[in-house]
This record gives sequence, C-alpha cells and structure tokens, in this order.
Amino acid sequence: MTILDLPAVNGSLNALSAVFLTAGYVAVRRKNVPVHRACMGAAFVTSALFLACYLTYHFYLAYVLHRGPTVFRDPTWFRPIYLTLLLTHTLLAIVIVPLIFMTLARALRGQVERHRQIARWTWPLWMYVSVTGVLIYFLLYQIFPQQP
Repeated sequence: MTILDLPAVNGSLNALSAVFLTAGYVAVRRKNVPVHRACMGAAFVTSALFLACYLTYHFYLAYVLHRGPTVFRDPTWFRPIYLTLLLTHTLLAIVIVPLIFMTLARALRGQVERHRQIARWTWPLWMYVSVTGVLIYFLLYQIFPQQP
C-alpha cells in the first residue's frame, strides 16, 4: 500500500462511519445507551481517521507531487451532477465538525436533553457527509475514473 491508495482508504473509512452511525441510531432507538455510545465513539474515531488520511493525501499531492486534486472531467454530461454532490458534501463537511464536537461534549457532560436537541441535526448531516463521501469516491475513482 502506498499513499496513493488513500482515496480507497478514505472511502472505506466514510463507509465504516456510516455503518457506525446507523448502528448507533438503531441502538439509541432501542434504548441501548452503552451500544449507542460505543457506536458513536467508533463513528467519531473513523471520521477523525478519515480527516487525517484525507489531509495527508492532499498535502502529498500538493507539496510532494506538485499536483492539484483529481478533477472530474468525463463524462461531461455527469459533471454538473458530480459537482453539485461535491459542493453539498464539502459545505456540510465543514458545518458538521463543530456540530459533532458540540454533540459529543453534551453527551460526555451528561446533558442528555441538550445532546438530543443537537443530535437531531448532527446525525442526519453527519450521515449525509459519510454516505456522499463514499459516493464521491466511487464516482471519481471507480465508476468514472479520471485521469490526473
């Protein structure tokens, strides 16, 4: 494995995060708080690992290979769809980070009602970012592989 394999690792980490988010949601609905905590902690760790790998990969592209990120060019008919997906994913990825920390902080402080209030916003946004991250990986590297 090389650093150029990180996009596949990132896609996998996003998928794993979505699995943990789903399991955590199911657990809390079943009032299984210990499993909910474990799953949400695992989702946090996999998302943090994703961010570290993502930044490492793009730093390597920019400062070692002197290349920009992979650009979606073909097929041209699908490019506006891809760019819309990428834009919503990117904007919500920026928004979700402080929401995750606020949600986690409230849970760790035992502020259950305040945690629930913000988690109602955090969970669907975090899930969207995780799932669209997987979709973006497949579109950019598997379904419509782009030439650097």
